[in-house]
Amino acid sequence: MPGRDERMTVERLIDRSAEGGSGAGRPLSRRARQTQRTVEAYLKNGMPPRWMERLVQIDHATRRARARVERSHRAVVEECGADGDLFAWRWRAAAPRFRFEDVNDLIREHNDWYPIERDLPMDMRTRDYVLIGGRSYRRRELGPEWVLEHFPAHPRDAARVQAAGSGR
Repeated sequence: MPGRDERMTVERLIDRSAEGGSGAGRPLSRRARQTQRTVEAYLKNGMPPRWMERLVQIDHATRRARARVERSHRAVVEECGADGDLFAWRWRAAAPRFRFEDVNDLIREHNDWYPIERDLPMDMRTRDYVLIGGRSYRRRELGPEWVLEHFPAHPRDAARVQAAGSGR
């Protein structure tokens, strides 16, 4: 068992480290203990949390990418006319050439940080974060599969996409 002098020395060291610039060991203020960290509190302070800003950025970047791909899709449809095989071949060849680095960087950041920023609970059965509204929080990156899923290479489906786009 440590002697009285050793205890006093340790207590003085702890007191000195708590008084230092690090703030370690200081009790939280009453205000900090009672303030809830909620989305509403962030918004009242005029500062949305980073995850919320990032989701807006992802949505805007995805809309811009979709518009860019849609313009190209329309151009290939018009160039190929009734030749469905030519259209399918050209569109499948065009899909991998689209670049989505800007939105995919945001999506990767979201997938990495969202559960931490939102303090999502873990599902011990799956050893993953809980689902939100029955869905994973993870966003899928954009790439050739995304292009062909939203703008198919089959002529019949392309015509349907074309018709849906003109009705906006």
